[in-house]
Amino acid sequence: MYNFAVQLADVDRGVYEEFAVRVARHPSETDAYMVTRVLAYCLEYVEGITFGDGISATDEPAVLVRDLTGALTTWIEVGAPDADRLHFASKLADRTTIYTHRDPLKVIGAWTGKRIHQADQITLHSFDDGFVDAVVAQIERRTTLSVSVVEGQLYLDVNGTTLSSTVHVHPLG
Repeated sequence: MYNFAVQLADVDRGVYEEFAVRVARHPSETDAYMVTRVLAYCLEYVEGITFGDGISATDEPAVLVRDLTGALTTWIEVGAPDADRLHFASKLADRTTIYTHRDPLKVIGAWTGKRIHQADQITLHSFDDGFVDAVVAQIERRTTLSVSVVEGQLYLDVNGTTLSSTVHVHPLG
């Protein structure tokens, strides 16, 4: 179990919050995947956001957003989901997006020629090379995380170490 004390200042979206996040790491989950999942949670933070049931859940994403009625509004995948999963997700949720710690060109390449519902409305987010690995190196069981986003640039303070990356946005369509 990992505990994150987060201070979020997302200037681009006008979101300023402080919150605590408890993250259970599945034994088959890599550190890079877990960190990307936490970053996706922070960068998508809105009321109703939560982590899915885990890496082995087939009917839920890594992170999701539900409205006050319980309806699924945003499906947030992490890593490199297959095209069938994205097709299913984009039919189920109002919005589908992906955050990856992998090479975005290879991730998108795996979807080329595959049927994905409303692919033109899905975006893939990636970070600068080595950024996620640098964050992983700073993570402890109890981590203080200060997240700032200004004009697509992510500034992260992890337990006193400052890191930054552009949040690259790759449209699928």
